[in-house]
Amino acid sequence: MAFDGIVIANLVKELNDTILNGRISKIAQPENDELLLTLKGNSGQIRLVLSASASLPLIYLTKTNKPSPMTAPNFCMLLRKHIANGRITKIYQPHMERIINFEIEHLNELGDLCQKLLIVEIMGKHSNIIFCDENYKIIDSIKHISAQVSSVREVLPGRTYFIPETQEKCNPLETSEKEFFDNVFSRPQTLLKSIYTSYTGISPVIASELCFRAGMEGDRPSCALNEEEKLHLYHHFSWMMEDIREGKFCPNIIKNGKEPIEFSAVALTQYSDLTSTEYPDISSVLESYYADRNIYTRIRQKSVDLRKVVSTVLERNRKKYDLQLRQLKDTEKREKYKVYGELINTYGYGLEEGAKSLTAQNYYTNEMITIPLDDQLTPQENAQKYFDRYNKLKRTFEALSDLTKETLEEIEHLESISTSLDIAVSEEDLTQIKEELTQYGYIKRKHVGKKEKIKSKPFHYLSSDGFDIYIGKNNFQNDELTFKFASGNDWWFHAKGMPGSHVIVKTNGEELPDRAFEEAGRLAAYYSKGRQNDKVEIDYLEKKNVKKPKGSKPGFVVYYTNYSLVASPDISGLNEI
Repeated sequence: MAFDGIVIANLVKELNDTILNGRISKIAQPENDELLLTLKGNSGQIRLVLSASASLPLIYLTKTNKPSPMTAPNFCMLLRKHIANGRITKIYQPHMERIINFEIEHLNELGDLCQKLLIVEIMGKHSNIIFCDENYKIIDSIKHISAQVSSVREVLPGRTYFIPETQEKCNPLETSEKEFFDNVFSRPQTLLKSIYTSYTGISPVIASELCFRAGMEGDRPSCALNEEEKLHLYHHFSWMMEDIREGKFCPNIIKNGKEPIEFSAVALTQYSDLTSTEYPDISSVLESYYADRNIYTRIRQKSVDLRKVVSTVLERNRKKYDLQLRQLKDTEKREKYKVYGELINTYGYGLEEGAKSLTAQNYYTNEMITIPLDDQLTPQENAQKYFDRYNKLKRTFEALSDLTKETLEEIEHLESISTSLDIAVSEEDLTQIKEELTQYGYIKRKHVGKKEKIKSKPFHYLSSDGFDIYIGKNNFQNDELTFKFASGNDWWFHAKGMPGSHVIVKTNGEELPDRAFEEAGRLAAYYSKGRQNDKVEIDYLEKKNVKKPKGSKPGFVVYYTNYSLVASPDISGLNEI
């Protein structure tokens, strides 16, 4: 997630192509640290979002409006006074910094033509929107930064604006081969770090991409490269900078399945194992990426409590299961004690009083064995002592066999719930998972007899050949799909030997083509615990052969005859409805 100088360069090109010479018709401040400018130009009306949020600073064009407060904040009122109906005459990025300058031409109260500067700094927690006159004197800013807050630069009305040079970085668009060699290969750092600490606008992601394109490991010491390798890396660097100077960008988002992982204004070839989606402009990338990312972030935050419940109970059950297995292993000697008792009864008549052992032939194996005896007991009492041990261990074995089965079933149930949390995409999905945890006593119901209304629905995909594919998001939906929704001749898919969703392909009485089986297998692999693996083995069979044992937990099924295929958990290109 690198909002770096290259992304800013792409934004500047897009803004120059779309809103340059446009007029500012409306100015709003929907958030304390965000502006929404409505612009009118030759291509019609469009909105520009300028956010200086410490957690999510952004600039992008959008057609979506946002509600504003009833009373406009002071900064918004100031901008309306000065630049309402002003014309944007110049948009530029200084020295590949994460800064965009907007030069705005407007008429003052006397009708004289004036120039103002709106500066947007996208620098993480130091982001700001600063309004200056033509001489770079600060009129006001969306955030006031005093000397008590920053010893580097004050951002206050009346101060002169400047870009603080806190690091000795060069402009990558103006570097030469000699400067590149001096900057990158003379530092006692890894190659990756040397690149992004030497130049403005170069993020670790771009530095990693340059290393990848050059076929080099980013964690190599920068001074360890030979002359040929140094020159090869410089060529890839200069080719990328040439594309930026010429405005040749490739706005894209990298996704792992449906989850956005990274975005950039250049092609990220290092993510060849993930899905890269190109967009027509960088604003679409930013709007889409952060909207999707927000969904995953919000759901993860909302599911924290549920995950904690599941992980705590899972850990407790795994410890209990390990203890039960150790105790079960101890019961393996029960048959030995039974044999000892029988052999003492068979051969003990000839023992002398006070004997401490009996050596006899085991008639089950024809081997000679020595049986320890208590010299204070008679042979009959020693035999009974071993029979008592046998019976005690037998009872323990029988009890533990049932207990370990129950514990294992509970572990599998909790792991399936954990997988459901991983694939949840909405608050409604979490509501259904919470209901399952409540029904099985992991969470106490706050309102007795009152259940939350369930709105969550299974995933729905359409295969390339037009067959409907449904995927359960949790155990309740898995049961619903398999035993109430699916018909007998529909096909059922599930990841082999691991928690995952039930996948149903509706056949409508038709024969499925091979491609439909392959696509359903990919979906079953993705919506399972094995979604991070390269390949996942998938079981599939007709739904009529899938059975649910009486009294079993939701989502649990059995089947005895099935087909198998190996699928990649890559669902790119599949059409979700």
